[in-house]
Amino acid sequence: MSTSKICFKFSLTLIALVFFAHPSGIFAAPASQNYELKDYTFGTGGSTDSASAAYRLFGVVGEVESGRSVSAGYQANTGLVYTVLVNLPPAPSFTNQSDSYNRLHLVINPGGNPSDTLFAVAISTDNFASDTRYVQSDATVGSDLGSEDWQTYLGWGGAVGIDVIGLAQNTTYTVRVTASQGDFTAYRFGPTASAATTVPSISFDIDVSVADADTNPPFSIDFGDLYIGTVTSSPKRIWVDLTTNGTSGGKVYVYGHNAGLSSISRSYTISSTTADLSTAPEGFGAQGVSATQTSGGPINIQSPYSGTNQVVGITDTNIREIFSSSAPVFGGRASFSLKAKSSSQTPIADDYTETLTVIAAGNY
Repeated sequence: MSTSKICFKFSLTLIALVFFAHPSGIFAAPASQNYELKDYTFGTGGSTDSASAAYRLFGVVGEVESGRSVSAGYQANTGLVYTVLVNLPPAPSFTNQSDSYNRLHLVINPGGNPSDTLFAVAISTDNFASDTRYVQSDATVGSDLGSEDWQTYLGWGGAVGIDVIGLAQNTTYTVRVTASQGDFTAYRFGPTASAATTVPSISFDIDVSVADADTNPPFSIDFGDLYIGTVTSSPKRIWVDLTTNGTSGGKVYVYGHNAGLSSISRSYTISSTTADLSTAPEGFGAQGVSATQTSGGPINIQSPYSGTNQVVGITDTNIREIFSSSAPVFGGRASFSLKAKSSSQTPIADDYTETLTVIAAGNY
């Protein structure tokens, strides 16, 4: 009996799926200069990405979230899709640094993402219940999130951060951050941080004393006798307190009602002037002595009141700036003194007086 052999021809094809590791540890789909593989045809997977004019969806059929581990602080997701996502940005730093009424300071936490990762910031006045807007590339707040509003960590100011501006006063704002690093890498928004704006404010006070001390009105300074050809300084200084959260700081102004030391009985005025009284024959004026602050500012003495020795600035009937800060200033404390000189032509009288008015204003 003859025997027959039944032969089976067996072939095996191995399909290898290779992932390329990004230096950051984030994985992307296989790609070359001209092609990118988005269809994984092994196991139960195998779905191409869906697309419309504005959006694209990347997913793999058959992958579910079973086995996902979640705790109060961490979430571990399984499956291919999660290997291409960026790290979820942690809550940013969001603070009111200068008791501000219209801006809050934002510092993004990049969450270990690569330097070319782009971030977008959502902002809300009701913790995203019904109000969701976005921080724009110019640091204002807008209703739309444009492509230009996605910026790198450095674009958002890096470790220094930025001021989000144009905010409403006396309002609590909440922010959260999302990230993207190319196609199919964006994730949901991360945890939130909140801060509140205040209201515009200014605080101002005047004291008159020899040394730095709080005094009560009415205020007066007695020069005593003015000797011919001798510069006499006021025995007391005029002190001012200034605190303001004005975005552009604040200013202190001074002006005189008589434009100098005026005698009614002799119908004569020792005119106020900007001059070096050591060489001028006669005159009266103010000289800034000190300017400090607890924080913010700084507050500075302005010309022509910033002279030294016997140089004074005019205190006529024009309102003139004597102290100024170009930024919010807190605990500002400044002082100025008065100087006068008479000449041989000055009529003798005991009723030479001047009334000075000091004004403060905030720059909002």
